[in-house]
Amino acid sequence: MLVNNVTRLLEAHNIPFTVFKLPVEKLGASETAAFFGVNPEQVFKTIVILRISKGKPILAIIPGLYEVDLKKLTKSVGDKKLHLATQREAEEVTGLQVGGISPPALINRGFQCVVDESALIFDTIHISGGQRGLNIRLAPNDLITLTKALVADISG
Repeated sequence: MLVNNVTRLLEAHNIPFTVFKLPVEKLGASETAAFFGVNPEQVFKTIVILRISKGKPILAIIPGLYEVDLKKLTKSVGDKKLHLATQREAEEVTGLQVGGISPPALINRGFQCVVDESALIFDTIHISGGQRGLNIRLAPNDLITLTKALVADISG
């Protein structure tokens, strides 16, 4: 099994998970789902959202086939204005490469996590394992509990 900070954290919290190795090049949700033979809506991506006001960025965890709905997210977190981070901004604020940004990897860094409510439809979802080419399958409720995530309708 591949071991990194994310897998160690999940083990330390006794969270059941499965690790999958992917090609190192960044794959989209459809390609990842096809690679694993799962429903594409079970493959979630983490999008970095920056606040215009002061405060740590938001990690929006949404189905890979969809986009973040900034109006819905702004309303959910009670902020006035948010904007989508560029790839460069996302990598700068997280210290992780796009394609490897993972909420558990950033657990003690003060990011607010918001998980799209569609995750609750599934027994398990796939998220990045904290580096490109590493994917984790876990129960959405375990991810929500671990990251103290807000659950809301934030994609479209």
